[in-house]
Amino acid sequence: METMVRPSNGFLSALSADDYELIRAHLRTVDLPHEAVLVETGEMLRRAYFPHRGVISLVVKLAKGEHVQVAMIGRDSVLGAFSALGDSNALGTAVVLVPGTASMLDIDRLRAAADQSAGLRTRLARHGLAVYAQVQQTAGCNAAHPVESRLSRCLLQTHDLSGDYRLLLTQEAMAQMIGARRNSVSLVANTLQQANFIHYSRGHIQINNLDGLRQTACECYATVKAQYDRLLGL
Repeated sequence: METMVRPSNGFLSALSADDYELIRAHLRTVDLPHEAVLVETGEMLRRAYFPHRGVISLVVKLAKGEHVQVAMIGRDSVLGAFSALGDSNALGTAVVLVPGTASMLDIDRLRAAADQSAGLRTRLARHGLAVYAQVQQTAGCNAAHPVESRLSRCLLQTHDLSGDYRLLLTQEAMAQMIGARRNSVSLVANTLQQANFIHYSRGHIQINNLDGLRQTACECYATVKAQYDRLLGL
């Protein structure tokens, strides 16, 4: 009977005992410092990250300097799922949005383990698809939905992925999250604060009312959550 306590990450905790044993000895616990860049676009992703706490943001950098978030990875998943199954070339930049800790594993080690286990390959593919579903929904959301709904969606997702009601998010970070201008974010954050859904001060957000944020968020929050639940078996 397996008695070893695993790291508090959804991907790792869902592995079978045999699959976990393939990577256990090679896992290392590391800090995820705020705004640390884990990989830049076009670089080789050499390490997979399994967050215990904190959130990793996947960002597209545009030619004129704009940065737009397309997905987030938190305590339920892994950065590097598709890299372990094939091409390790990063399609976007991965930066720590919410600081925390993670288990880290060399991509080559994870790929070697996946080569030995069909179950591990399937789980990696499903986690990669969950991130892709988030990217796809984010593109539609940013193009079609109002700023207030988009910010509410992102705050809910960040809470779900971090497990925390207190978030360190600057106006610039929130603008990247929803593809909006900082002045629009400031106005919307003030509206959410007046409704007592959040308290916001100098980059610190306290979520006060999850139900209020859910009512304000567009359908994209529930859509992405349903895809995660289906793909990851949450």
